[in-house]
Amino acid sequence: MHTRRLFLQSTAATLLSAQTKLPRNEMRTLGLIGGTSWYSTVEYYRYINQAVNETYGDNTNPPLVLFNLNQQHVFELQRQDRWDDIAKMLSDAARKLKSAGAEAVMFCANTPHKVYAKVVEATGMRILHIADATGRAIEHQKLTKVGLLGTIFTMEDGFIPEWLKAHYNISTLAPTNRDARLELHRIIQEELDVGRFVPKTKTYVLDEIAKLQRQGAQGVILGCTEFPLIIKQQDVPIPVFDTTTLHAQMAVDFILRRRL
Repeated sequence: MHTRRLFLQSTAATLLSAQTKLPRNEMRTLGLIGGTSWYSTVEYYRYINQAVNETYGDNTNPPLVLFNLNQQHVFELQRQDRWDDIAKMLSDAARKLKSAGAEAVMFCANTPHKVYAKVVEATGMRILHIADATGRAIEHQKLTKVGLLGTIFTMEDGFIPEWLKAHYNISTLAPTNRDARLELHRIIQEELDVGRFVPKTKTYVLDEIAKLQRQGAQGVILGCTEFPLIIKQQDVPIPVFDTTTLHAQMAVDFILRRRL
């Protein structure tokens, strides 16, 4: 996939340009709040470890601590619109990670960023925002309007589009048909989140991306960390922004004390 290739190229460039590597004992400890879903959390873990291994040229692993949320409980709270309770779950997880040595944390999914500000306020912790990782990649390609696919909350509640607009002057387009948005949400929760990968689902998602391109999208954000499990850059004629890989690369930069 395009963002995966950029991720590995960035790692290779670091290897070639660095005169010295960060001493292993100076790597920063990062906390991962995962489980939403665990399938994409595995991809975060894989990317971060692989990039650090490649940087050092051996099996040096980064200092990571993981808190795995109960996704079924999160879904139940979402259905009841109990976002304050979700913020409390995330805040409690962040505090536990801090007590385990984490110097910063990240939510391994897009949707939890709906309560990003509440968790920052409650914990005072540094939280690496997924829209910063995504916005910088879009900005690097000099794009100003992109499509956005994700959960119904990500597409409708504004927390990703508003962040991208405020910080990067990037406009987003979500599917205009609410039935389509609901179907994408269903696909995420009832298929991808439980490891079901159905061929016709991929066709449906690609059709929605094509519609966004016809509406003027110069690229598309896979704004659910499960979509990259089925959609690759080679499937799409416009740039694909894989939020899982981009966010994981941001994690690596934090751990290795690279400028964010």
